[in-house]
Amino acid sequence: MKKKILVMLLIVFLVVVVLIFVFYLRSCCEKSDNYLESRAVDLYNVKKAQGVDFDSQCLGILKGVQGNYAVDIVHVPRSAEDNLPENQCEAYRNGTATHFIELDKKGNIVRIV
Repeated sequence: MKKKILVMLLIVFLVVVVLIFVFYLRSCCEKSDNYLESRAVDLYNVKKAQGVDFDSQCLGILKGVQGNYAVDIVHVPRSAEDNLPENQCEAYRNGTATHFIELDKKGNIVRIV
């Protein structure tokens, strides 16, 4: 009888630990989008202060919570120019960056993939 109670308590404990871990990961991931958006806009602002003329180009790479993100400027709506390899981050094309963030010419987030 005591053995059954100990096994039940152990199972309940493990379920609680797993639930805590899942909720922690969920809150971490929800914060990461805002964090990455903020860092992408910060990168944009640094480039703007340097006098960069925004067209369709790679701004750089962000090392994020869930991988590396290439930050690209794109037209809204997208144009054929945005799809040219020379206007995309090489790190994304070669797989170093596994995600990308697209901004318009004014620094607004277009999409995060």
